[in-house]
Amino acid sequence: MTYNEIIDCLYDLQDKDKVVFKAKKLGIISNNSLGIYHKDLKVIAKEIGTDNQLALQLFDSGIYEARLLCSKLFKPKDVTEALMEKWVKTFENWEICDSFCMGLFSKSDFAIAKILEWSERESEFEKRAAFATLASYCMADKTSDNGLFEPFFSVIKRESNDDRIYVKKAVNWTLRNIGKRNVDLNRRAIEVAHEILEFESKSAQWIAKNAITELQKEGIRMSDYPRAIYRIPIAKIHEA
Repeated sequence: MTYNEIIDCLYDLQDKDKVVFKAKKLGIISNNSLGIYHKDLKVIAKEIGTDNQLALQLFDSGIYEARLLCSKLFKPKDVTEALMEKWVKTFENWEICDSFCMGLFSKSDFAIAKILEWSERESEFEKRAAFATLASYCMADKTSDNGLFEPFFSVIKRESNDDRIYVKKAVNWTLRNIGKRNVDLNRRAIEVAHEILEFESKSAQWIAKNAITELQKEGIRMSDYPRAIYRIPIAKIHEA
């Protein structure tokens, strides 16, 4: 599909009622939106395949759904710091933030550097981008040892008092995902959650309680990354 054909396709799918629904029910408020569900964009992206030049054209169109398509068409290994900075500054809701973070940023060569940098940003969705990228990176990186992830606990603790909904949800998401990486990080994440529980802010209290509930529940789905080290059956983990 050419650029013009894709744009025509997006306008054919336009539904202003969905714009209203997404804003009211899902908190997805966006400029220049046509009202197309994410699942429908995935179908279009699968048909197109990866295409960096087309992805850049779609982003620069300014159409919200075209920008979402960009995150699905661009090759993660071709992402540059300049593009990451260009894109992150435009994020206006959790949907587009998470689409870029999960699909591109967490798989890029600059993931760790940007996680650290963005976690100190003031903008709600730039800060969320740090934690959404890390939450996805935890599951995408199957080979790094615990030493790579343990320093992020201090970042999580530092930002756990941010009461903005899309920041605190991402901080919680990250804590839970690190804790699901393997049995040792699970135990450490629970310890960190109890440390956060000592903070007085409502956001910290929510982050900690939710993480503890999730990380201690029976039958929790846990990975064993890096696999060369963690080969303990999940059943035995719960017996420990």
